[in-house]
Amino acid sequence: MLVDNVSDTVAKMNALKALGISFSMDDFGTAYSSLAYLKQLPLDQLKIDQSFIRDMGDNPSNAALVQAIILMGRTFGLDIIAEGVEAEAQLEFLNLHGCNAYQGYLFSRPLPLEEFEEFVEQVDTPRVTAVLNPDRVKRSYAQPC
Repeated sequence: MLVDNVSDTVAKMNALKALGISFSMDDFGTAYSSLAYLKQLPLDQLKIDQSFIRDMGDNPSNAALVQAIILMGRTFGLDIIAEGVEAEAQLEFLNLHGCNAYQGYLFSRPLPLEEFEEFVEQVDTPRVTAVLNPDRVKRSYAQPC
């Protein structure tokens, strides 16, 4: 996202947030995802670019970057989603370091609408989330007695 006039953009985004719309910065760490935008834009979520996730196991620098992005995002009160999760080891690393959402072939390849609807019906979200990130389940699904 290239922003010419950040204050106008922030005002428009805040108006949309007031209507219940959430914002995510996609492909964080690449292209135009400036750190300054974290302070200025009313974001709800950072999506870590798959290029960092893909090379975590082979490149300690990428693992350190992913860890830093998660910590930075959490410090700003943002949810973090990692794209391109394809291996259990990646999922374990992300879960261990506080990433709270994942996307990638480990869970499913892209599906046609009918197959997607069947897939969603088969998924027990609280159970799946508990396996992937137990702390998130406590926050998202725990009901007071």
